[in-house]
Amino acid sequence: MEKFTFGSLLDVMGELFSDEISIAVADTEQYIYYRPSKRIDLKIKPGDPVKEGTIAHKALMTNQKASEFIDREVFGVPYHGMAVPFEENGKLQGCVMAIYPSYTEGKSVVTVKSPDGWKPVPFDDVVCLEVKDRKTHIHAGGFSGTNKNSLQEFEYSLPRETFIRCHRSFIVNVHHIEEIYPDTHSTFMLAMDNGSRIPVSQSYSSYFRKLLGF
Repeated sequence: MEKFTFGSLLDVMGELFSDEISIAVADTEQYIYYRPSKRIDLKIKPGDPVKEGTIAHKALMTNQKASEFIDREVFGVPYHGMAVPFEENGKLQGCVMAIYPSYTEGKSVVTVKSPDGWKPVPFDDVVCLEVKDRKTHIHAGGFSGTNKNSLQEFEYSLPRETFIRCHRSFIVNVHHIEEIYPDTHSTFMLAMDNGSRIPVSQSYSSYFRKLLGF
């Protein structure tokens, strides 16, 4: 049997974790491996320096396991992370990180810009979120409006048991899906209860099927 390369071994290990978790490895100065998940992607590339304020930096500076929330100022999105340093012959060599999406607790509405101001829309009423013309549009029954946050930011803050990313331009509320049809171009087509049709793209199809159990 041929030996595993470092990257292939980590890829196999990554399959043991859920689609919610990204994995990164850094030496004492820079990232040397990164495997993003469907749920969170910090856009790290091998060779990127380890920034001050990141979970990796904290673990390397203290040579101890670090686990905490990191706000959006570092990578542009908030996340929860755990980093464990490793040594060889008693000398610090780097650290391994597990990166989890950050979920907003206690929040139950999406605030949508309306012609007269802003309207708080309960999560349950939101049918889907769509990126169009560089804006995030919130569709809730007969009402639609925009929100300043990106679709990626909503992906991290909305309840994961209800809202699923199905396309680079859409997040859907599974409680508003009436039926799922096979589709040759987008893998699946979702019939929503507001009459809209939303595609599930190839890159999200296996993740989508896994979460909905079909």
